[in-house]
Amino acid sequence: MTLDILLLCIYLYPSVMALVWITGGVYYFFHWERRYLKNHPDHKLKLRHYPMVSVMVPCYNEGANIKETIDSLLEQDYPNYEIIAINDGSKDDTGARLDEIAKEHSRLRVIHQENQGKAAALNNALEHAKGDCLVCIDGDALLDRNALVWMVRHFLSENGVGAVTGNPRVRTRSTIIGKIQTGEFSSIIGLIKRAQRIYGTLFTISGVVCAFRKSALQQIGGWNTSMVTEDIDVSWRLQMAGWNIRYEPMARCWVLMPETIRGLYKQRLRWAQGGAEVCLKYGWRCLFQGKLRFWPLLLEYLASVYWSYSVIGLLAWRLLTFSEAPTAEQVLTFEVCAVLMIFLCLLQFLVSILIDRHYDQGLLKNFLWCIWYPLFYWILNIATVTIAVPKALFRKRNQHAVWESPDRGEIFRG
Repeated sequence: MTLDILLLCIYLYPSVMALVWITGGVYYFFHWERRYLKNHPDHKLKLRHYPMVSVMVPCYNEGANIKETIDSLLEQDYPNYEIIAINDGSKDDTGARLDEIAKEHSRLRVIHQENQGKAAALNNALEHAKGDCLVCIDGDALLDRNALVWMVRHFLSENGVGAVTGNPRVRTRSTIIGKIQTGEFSSIIGLIKRAQRIYGTLFTISGVVCAFRKSALQQIGGWNTSMVTEDIDVSWRLQMAGWNIRYEPMARCWVLMPETIRGLYKQRLRWAQGGAEVCLKYGWRCLFQGKLRFWPLLLEYLASVYWSYSVIGLLAWRLLTFSEAPTAEQVLTFEVCAVLMIFLCLLQFLVSILIDRHYDQGLLKNFLWCIWYPLFYWILNIATVTIAVPKALFRKRNQHAVWESPDRGEIFRG
């Protein structure tokens, strides 16, 4: 009986969550998104006025990519903005390249600092920023020329909006891993953000492309330099302070992602550890200080951790009782639940890709690669979560977080 309950939980979690994300994502699309796509087929938008925007670009060893990134920012279809690039003690020629670009473009200001991590770099830029709206992108990303307008519109329409998270699109698509991630960014990132926007609270902004109201960031004291993932941490602190976060799919940003198993594992382990740290740090406060809006996020996170350890526990049990053959009833239950779980997973991918094809041409052709997602990425997710939770529990508090140059694949140009 205990085994049957455990199996039921393992199968139910991904199936139920897929239905939750699909329902919320579809509602978001028909309630808001479709209207904007219909009225703005060229993705262009005019605002009643254009407040000053400071685009902040933290850089660490981005010599190979930084010129392309800055060039994309200089082409923004927005009349009133500045660019602040922060060279965080790079060991390559990032700083020299930035200084050369700054000589040619007065819109760009360069700040050099010792290597202190992304959060410290953003805090440094915050002190120098002239804009009331702050947009942050990574030093290897390309921002769509209309992105600033679409993110700023949220701050003009609602006073309670503290941050806007954009729509990252994968540039690296030369391998199966890259192709699967293209679908994953729609299904697991884009669709979930749409659904969480409907349900009230976002787990995290996308650190690679996001915008903030400057006064909101100043209220919470900027970015936390001791957290492994500064984007998850700032998202929770903003919302705990009463600010809202919006998702803007029109604000596209083309990003580089790992295309090796090692690089992907290191990235996802950091993400998983960051999520665990934030939930451990703020979870009890949300539960016992009446912050009901966070309860669904906490419930879903705890369920995902329970699911990961349940799978590990089931595998361990099967190894210890290898000689015990499953009953015919258990085999049938396994087959039915497995088919249902995979069907719902692929349905989630299909729905999200049909929505996101408006922002990423040719996205639908990557759907066939998504059949590998349940096998490959679920295994990766289970491994990273089970390792990340203990790492978060035993990590020294207030330990300074710095970054390493990430693994990157071959750039897709299309």
